[in-house]
Amino acid sequence: MSHVTEDLKKASELPEGDVVRILLQQHAGIRQLCATVGNSEGPAKRQAFDDLRVLLAVHETAEQIVVHTVTSTHGGETLANALNADEKEAIEMLARLEEVGVDSPEFDETFPLFQIAVEQHAEEEERVEFPLLLTTIDETSRHMMGKRLNATELVAPTHPHPGSAGSVPKQLATMPFHSIVDRVKDALSRS
Repeated sequence: MSHVTEDLKKASELPEGDVVRILLQQHAGIRQLCATVGNSEGPAKRQAFDDLRVLLAVHETAEQIVVHTVTSTHGGETLANALNADEKEAIEMLARLEEVGVDSPEFDETFPLFQIAVEQHAEEEERVEFPLLLTTIDETSRHMMGKRLNATELVAPTHPHPGSAGSVPKQLATMPFHSIVDRVKDALSRS
């Protein structure tokens, strides 16, 4: 069974709106987009990478602000710090990939390493963090976390910002500015 199928199966076993269900569904989407980027060329590759960039940027921001903060307060401080550090590295790699562009030979050399890092990070969350959340947080609280996650993603930046990645205080301080700039940038690129 592929990771995507497995993620979606696990997600379907949880209530709608549960933060772990949402995250598993997003992990499936990230894995699908990584595969598409790796197997595409030209405009299809560019579109898949843009979709992946947006999904990862908002996903990682929301995880750091909502999920890892709760993990930390429920006995997983070391885990949350490690996950935030992993996400900072991934955001730095994502920023570099965006900078060089999908047509660059450097992109093709770096993307498989980035994909491995993203996969290992997702597996760590699924193996350690999600079970912690499922055993220490009740269903109602996980549903509220899901609402906070979705709300955070609506206002999160859509491009990687390595300077604030991995730090909740920096994310909260810079998120409004980064989000506005990113969304204007996105709108102008579609014009």
